[in-house]
Amino acid sequence: MKKPVKKTRQAGKQKRGWAGKVEQADTHSRRAKYILRLYVSGSTLKSSRAVENIKRVCEKHLKNRYDLEVIDIYQQAKLARDQQIVAAPTLIKRLPLPLRRLIGDMSNQEKVLFGLDLKVRE
Repeated sequence: MKKPVKKTRQAGKQKRGWAGKVEQADTHSRRAKYILRLYVSGSTLKSSRAVENIKRVCEKHLKNRYDLEVIDIYQQAKLARDQQIVAAPTLIKRLPLPLRRLIGDMSNQEKVLFGLDLKVRE
């Protein structure tokens, strides 16, 4: 009976797994420029909170490394339709990849940081 051939990894290749990807994203995100779009619905209280909260997070954790575009879905409905926005406020992290969507007023800072790949889940 033949023994199965055991495959070995080539030198320099690393094992990929969920934890490795999170750590890799975290180290990359520390120096990457962020492209963010926040879709809001007019000047509602929830929209105003979302703008304030995401600006606060960006200034604290992404100082000089982000572009934030605030888009009112009532004034620019075509953009919202093209991005398939179904709820507002919605934050879309376009860069660095992967693309992420966060929905709500961005008041839960821990979830926002995790969604932006700035914090590893404990």
